[in-house]
Amino acid sequence: MEFFTKAENFEEYLEVSEYINHNHIKVVYIANYLMEKVMHDLAEGKEPTYLDPEIEFASRAFEFVRDEISHSADARRKELCLRASEVLDKRTGLCFGKSHLLCAILRAAGIPAGLCYQYLRLDENNDESPLILHGLNAIYFESLGQWIRVDARGNKPGVDAQFSIEEEKLAFPVRPGLGETDLPFIFPRPDTGVIGKLLTFETAQDAMANLPDKIAGMC
Repeated sequence: MEFFTKAENFEEYLEVSEYINHNHIKVVYIANYLMEKVMHDLAEGKEPTYLDPEIEFASRAFEFVRDEISHSADARRKELCLRASEVLDKRTGLCFGKSHLLCAILRAAGIPAGLCYQYLRLDENNDESPLILHGLNAIYFESLGQWIRVDARGNKPGVDAQFSIEEEKLAFPVRPGLGETDLPFIFPRPDTGVIGKLLTFETAQDAMANLPDKIAGMC
């Protein structure tokens, strides 16, 4: 899949912003913790999954957000957390909030990361249900010279997202025959249409009942 970056310059994929606030002390702490764990395991002689330390760190960050931060709908949590630091503090978020957190942790380690979106059927078992947006991430690895998409939404029965640099293993592979689409854009900040819609709600349940259904194409 060919990606199109939505930034004036590449450095925007490392910048601090309102929702990707990786200068927050708690985000810095968890990034340092994960990096120290990588270094400790290497010192202990444990063989890493990936020889490239950036890719190894990214895989650990992905697994942390996927497994340790609950998806608000799955966990029936009311908090609607959008800033990366809030998602980390409350340990919960919708797909959008979780993608903001993963983006922030990666940027805190100096790894360029951005936000992506998919159009998916609201009810995967109903081919006529509305199309809604789903948030995920793209990561740029200098050693590979390319962007890799990952989805740290959180696994559950029927969802098995994995970190992979060889082939995408996303939570929801799109079904083009049903109108589902992978949007090829990589945003340095949340799309204004998505964040604007989410900000009209107070709880995760309200947001889940009225998920964003279009992007503005701006961030």
